[in-house]
Amino acid sequence: MDRINIIIVDDNHFLQKAVAEKLSFYEDINVKAFAANGQEIIDLSEKDKHIDLILMDIEMPVVNGIEATKIIKSNHPQIKIIMLTVFDNDEHIFNAIQAGADGYLMKEVAPNILYDGILETLKGGAAMNPSIAMKTLKLLRNPVDFSRDEEEISLSDREIEVLEQVSKGLSYTQIADNLFLSPSTIRKHIENIYKKLQVHSKLEAIQKARRNNLI
Repeated sequence: MDRINIIIVDDNHFLQKAVAEKLSFYEDINVKAFAANGQEIIDLSEKDKHIDLILMDIEMPVVNGIEATKIIKSNHPQIKIIMLTVFDNDEHIFNAIQAGADGYLMKEVAPNILYDGILETLKGGAAMNPSIAMKTLKLLRNPVDFSRDEEEISLSDREIEVLEQVSKGLSYTQIADNLFLSPSTIRKHIENIYKKLQVHSKLEAIQKARRNNLI
């Protein structure tokens, strides 16, 4: 039986190896190469005509995974692409599907689920964690205009100050000391920032704020 040629795309070397380790249990999987950003996998897809499937991270330097997916699916629609990410928010899911992704799995997925997802995707199915599938159904039932949402994002001056401090890796206590506020007040600001940006983590908040030139 022909082996399945896979490329793992992630800007974190450790995570590249972790995903490869999960797939090492399966003899029919051949991890051909690794790429550290979207531009690298775009270039690889032009040179290598024997790629069956790409496991694609989302947030990467140079070119992100969603943009890379859009370009690769446009030029090589036969290549299957599964997003393999830590982001499960609606916007990333929506944009990945719009870009042409064939599946969407979380990075902590068990080896057998990842393997089954690869086989399912190659057969024409769509590999998705149950929670992702549910979010996708909700998005189909109630479409959201994310481009409009991003234009309407606004944070108060204090919230921007707090988020800038968060982006420097400071703890709530350190931020509180710097801004002459209590840690509980900082936590409340963070809660409000998450709600306004519609995110669920510090990393997402920082990245979305930067995309909208808020910090």
